[in-house]
Amino acid sequence: MMFKTPLALAAAAFMASGILMPAHAGSASGQAAMAQPASGDIVDVASGNGDFETLVAAVKAAGLVETLKGDGPFTVFAPTDEAFAKLPAGTLENLLKPENRDQLTRILTFHVVPGRVTSDQLAGKQTQAGTAEGQSLNIDASGAGVMVQQAMVTAADIPASNGVIHVIDTVLIPQD
Repeated sequence: MMFKTPLALAAAAFMASGILMPAHAGSASGQAAMAQPASGDIVDVASGNGDFETLVAAVKAAGLVETLKGDGPFTVFAPTDEAFAKLPAGTLENLLKPENRDQLTRILTFHVVPGRVTSDQLAGKQTQAGTAEGQSLNIDASGAGVMVQQAMVTAADIPASNGVIHVIDTVLIPQD
């Protein structure tokens, strides 16, 4: 499976959908995050944050480091170590086995939306965003918080040179 071709197709489809708009800092959280200079690409930013050790290990095991260090832009809904710890016992260990690399890749690419989507673009909306995995995420930013599928966004608009990271409290699992 070539990852770059489906990613490029997903990016084109996502951009054509009209969901992506030019990034601007219209919300208070967007202003704060966008004012900070990006301190590296998606992988560098995640690696430099102690809350993403499991995510970084999974990205390495899936062979996605080079892709997520690419030009992007990417929006990553990044589960914390605590989010991975909520998976049923043995799930993460199984996913990290070489024979389960395709399944791990599918789960991780379900957390990646081609393009840069910031919180101000989502504020007050219920929408869907196409993922690099091929399915869409349901995003509900119409209330007090932001939900992505069943996950709560706990921190938004962490800048990276090739995209943006939104921290989530639950690992997202694509449907079969």
